[in-house]
Amino acid sequence: MFARLAMMLSSSGSNRGVIVLFALIGIVCFTRETTAQVEVPSNTVPSHSVPPNIVFILADDLGYGELGCYGQQKIRTPNLDRLASQGMCFMQHYTGAPVCAPARCTLLTGQHLGHAEIRGNRDSGNGRTFPGQWPLTDPIVTIAEVLSDAGYRTGAFGKWGLGPSDSAGSPMKQGFDRFFGYNCQRNAHSYYPPFLDSDESEIRVNAKPIPGHQRKPDGEVIADDYRATTYAPDVILAEAIKFLDASKSGPFFLYLPFVEPHVSMQPPQAWIDQYPESWDADHGVYRGENGYLPHPRPRAAYAAMISDLDEHVGTILDRLDQHNLTDSTIVIFTSDNGPTHPGRTPNFHVGGAGCTFFESTGGLRGFKGSCYEGGLRVPCIVRWPGKVDRGSRNEMPTYFPDWFPTLASIGSADLPKQQTLDGLDLTELMTAGTVPKRRDPLIWNFSGYGGIVAIRDGKWKAIRTAVNRKKPGRWELYDLSLDPTESQDLADQNPDVVKRLEAHFAATRTAEPDFPMPLYDGVSK
Repeated sequence: MFARLAMMLSSSGSNRGVIVLFALIGIVCFTRETTAQVEVPSNTVPSHSVPPNIVFILADDLGYGELGCYGQQKIRTPNLDRLASQGMCFMQHYTGAPVCAPARCTLLTGQHLGHAEIRGNRDSGNGRTFPGQWPLTDPIVTIAEVLSDAGYRTGAFGKWGLGPSDSAGSPMKQGFDRFFGYNCQRNAHSYYPPFLDSDESEIRVNAKPIPGHQRKPDGEVIADDYRATTYAPDVILAEAIKFLDASKSGPFFLYLPFVEPHVSMQPPQAWIDQYPESWDADHGVYRGENGYLPHPRPRAAYAAMISDLDEHVGTILDRLDQHNLTDSTIVIFTSDNGPTHPGRTPNFHVGGAGCTFFESTGGLRGFKGSCYEGGLRVPCIVRWPGKVDRGSRNEMPTYFPDWFPTLASIGSADLPKQQTLDGLDLTELMTAGTVPKRRDPLIWNFSGYGGIVAIRDGKWKAIRTAVNRKKPGRWELYDLSLDPTESQDLADQNPDVVKRLEAHFAATRTAEPDFPMPLYDGVSK
């Protein structure tokens, strides 16, 4: 907190408005101090009859290798590293999609992309500047709905992306009692937006907002030129804390789809100043040539975004400690997809991100938008005191559709009868080390980036790109047990494996007319 206040007071005069805003909305009650040295209280683990609180934290475009507990050497993530030391790291955990909206759909509905309603990033088409994304329909059941029916108070704070407020896809119509943040992903391209969404209303937060896309071809690039009064992640965090405070008697489901480190890069100066100037000396400033906003110190800024995210996580963990809720709460942290991909200018990834410099994928192939491991495999940490072994690791391949049945089981909630669920209940895997048997392969049916199909079954990973183009790509096949970097294509040596996986995919998927895949729609159920 003190570092942030110092940054505010030393930056442009308009930033002082943040303090005024916080005073007006009563947000001064929480702190942002680093919590790496705080130990978890040793309270008695609650009875099995009392359902635990659930905190699910979803980072945005955070790579598999961008946390210290997953091998990162440059970026500081003390709170998440502490969380990992107190719980379990999933080493082969996969998102449900390689970009934002469909990943969130698979997470909240428990369906893989061969069944999910949202299979790509697509705007709602309502004509607004920030239209919101293609909406979930009313019949679909989310994990928030089943937990609400089981007696949980439900809140979502961060980026939604599954339907505007006047649609069936609004978070308020999909099981959440409270929503605050960015309904539209496009609005979330700026950390100083014109407004944020509070339930189904728009709350003006910046009189002079910063558009998320600008260029500065020449002249000095100054970070403060791309800052305004209200830094959205802090306000979103404060509203999440207010929900947590009001819900402490439990049980509650707190869904935190935080926006960092998705570009644009507009992190607090206090964090930027903690990283070496030498990082950015060899390639110069970022002028917006790969989209989003310019920055004078892009590598330091990218690291700062992840450290700021880590600090937000620390604030949530501290609040659980303060309310003596740590032992009665399961905390899950993961990311919606891999880190942002390269752009037109080779020195920078999209938005100026330094994903190559930081080895953001941990050596895996591909980035966001790809169904290679670097686009799909994400960090995942689970802390559940008294249930999940401290400092443990799990190597079973798991993915987003697994969380619906898992959280429903943990919360003693009923599963929907009319909805296909594609995941496994991971409760005994986490608490007893019992590995459940997965009957069907992991499936990705992604309509974006030319159309991509990927299937993982045991050690085998099959992938086909350009599926929606005139000349679809050929099938590739990798043995991930020997080749996690997907460097040796074994499709020609194992045509029977490819044929079996493709046949299963084609026979079990459903066609989705809003996200067509003509090559396979004709043979779908």
